Amino acid sequence: MEELVTYERNEHGFGVIQLNRPNKRNAISLHMINLLKGHLQTAKRDQIKFLVLTATSDEAFCAGGDLNELHAELTRDEAFSLLYPMKEVLYELVSFPIPTICLLNGNSFGGGCELATACDFRYAKEHTVHGFIQTKLGILPSWGGGTILYEKVAPVFAYHWLITGNNLDSDTLQQNGWLQKVILSDEWGNLSEMLRSFIDKSDGQLKMLKEQYLKKMPILSLSAEMSMEVRNAVKLWDSPEHKAAVQAFIK
Repeated sequence: MEELVTYERNEHGFGVIQLNRPNKRNAISLHMINLLKGHLQTAKRDQIKFLVLTATSDEAFCAGGDLNELHAELTRDEAFSLLYPMKEVLYELVSFPIPTICLLNGNSFGGGCELATACDFRYAKEHTVHGFIQTKLGILPSWGGGTILYEKVAPVFAYHWLITGNNLDSDTLQQNGWLQKVILSDEWGNLSEMLRSFIDKSDGQLKMLKEQYLKKMPILSLSAEMSMEVRNAVKLWDSPEHKAAVQAFIK
């Protein structure tokens, strides 16, 4: 049986974490959260230049959390205990000591956008769409990704995207700074070319540039703000709006 999340050190000296649950559009299960935690710790100990996060299948990078496990019938306390570990994964990513790049091989929705936002940079395949759709499910971003979003793009853009819950195309997201690059489909997959600008830099350059970047991020207060976002999300977890939206989504 294949692992749902894998990690390997590439021959070019960078690490690759890959979501591998294509039949479920790489939706994050509780088991996958534990695997992500473990692989991030391994990558942190490994001698790599930078870290890549991507996924299998062309259909989706990540469809968010697995609604079979994160269903709307959970109590607030149950929801918090299941959501908080993924908040910790996102914080590990956002504070990672070397550059992190999310390669969005397909569409991302909800928690998938939160996971991508926690990386330093996002490269997407052309014609993909991405959406913080949580408000359309009657809740808020539930892993702290909304808090991180405000640090990555203009606050008014983040605010509007979170309220509307719209899916936006890759070109629009590049124009607004969420994506750093949109890659043509026939150029996708050749990691050595897609990431040449990173591969050509020394380990020392990349590490020092990341240290400089982290000094501009409110890292010390970010974890607490992310935790508050999770707590706010679970206040809405047992609401009629969330229950109805999840049932409609599943159907």
